[in-house]
Amino acid sequence: MNKTKNQLIDIETKIAFMEHTIEQLNSVIISQQKAMDALQLKFSQLDAKIDQESQYWSQNSNPTDEKPPHY
Repeated sequence: MNKTKNQLIDIETKIAFMEHTIEQLNSVIISQQKAMDALQLKFSQLDAKIDQESQYWSQNSNPTDEKPPHY
């Protein structure tokens, strides 16, 4: 009976540690997802800005103003 009780205590202890580990991992995942969302937003903003700039320069560029390739 004592052996069974000790085994049960060991199992409960392991489960408690696993639950704690899962909670920690979950908070890390949430934190990383927030960081990824912020980076994706910044990337989208930069991508849109690059598109705007490239459209501006393609519309306002004059081929006669360009330097020859050997410069």
